[in-house]
Amino acid sequence: MTETCINQFRNYLRSEEKAEATISKYLHDVKEMLVFIEKTDLNKDSLIEYRKNLTCRYKPQTVNGKLSAINAFLRFKDLLEFKVKFLKVQKRVYIDEKRELTEQDFKRLLETADRNGNKQLYYLMMVLYGTGIRISELPFVTVEAIKAGRAEISMKGKYRIIIFPKNLVLSLKEYIKISNIKQGCIFRTRSGRNLDRSNICHSMKKLCRDARVEPSKVFPHNFRHLFAKCFYSIEKNLSHLADILGHSSIETTRIYVAGSIKQYEKIMDKMRIQIDKQKPQNNYSVVPPIKERPQNNYSVVPNSYTV
Repeated sequence: MTETCINQFRNYLRSEEKAEATISKYLHDVKEMLVFIEKTDLNKDSLIEYRKNLTCRYKPQTVNGKLSAINAFLRFKDLLEFKVKFLKVQKRVYIDEKRELTEQDFKRLLETADRNGNKQLYYLMMVLYGTGIRISELPFVTVEAIKAGRAEISMKGKYRIIIFPKNLVLSLKEYIKISNIKQGCIFRTRSGRNLDRSNICHSMKKLCRDARVEPSKVFPHNFRHLFAKCFYSIEKNLSHLADILGHSSIETTRIYVAGSIKQYEKIMDKMRIQIDKQKPQNNYSVVPPIKERPQNNYSVVPNSYTV
């Protein structure tokens, strides 16, 4: 496969309205696959062999992510007969505590950002937690949207409305005023560009040290998970939550509200699963009591036998 083919695939992905981050990942994964099979032909057998190789090196979720890129390439090349199946992965029923952002963590992050005078990060975290928006949707949080109390988001052919809680609107209006922002997106760099994922992640990781919060917990998308868990604790309606988060599948939403291992352990402990250890009853014991004549009704020793 030539570089021309890769460029054509890039254009195909853009025509499919894939995000630039997704395009970059797909191109990387496809190039990696092409290097592996360069001495053979692109066919079903070579792709099955490649899947085996991936399975030895990566976790199942990572393998399936790479297979998604490869299957998109096969669709582009009109070679869907070579498509390989994804690995079967058991649905996750609990989350890793090392990556679970709690409300206590969130409060410590907010307090530290406020104490350090990092107003932008302070209000940014409030927006992520208070609305559950994706980081890619942040440019829709504008001066105009704050005044209206809601943001109208249109991305990748999908449209939805984000409601800002009243107390969040009051706080953001205060931030807009002290920052002298007249219009447009309220979260920008010093040069005036909209903040991107890289800017935000760097600021969050830096904040973790002072806030004494595990860095593995703190990344933009985890605030979306925290919003989902808090919302679900108030209204246990997965379908409604899926609509708010903009999920097309309720199964995706189910992952967001998964409990931690500790929560499951607490539930199991409440069940009090145990076996009462009782002394055997003499009437039913196969062993006669010491220095006593065995009970005739239930003894395995014949009546004619004298102790």
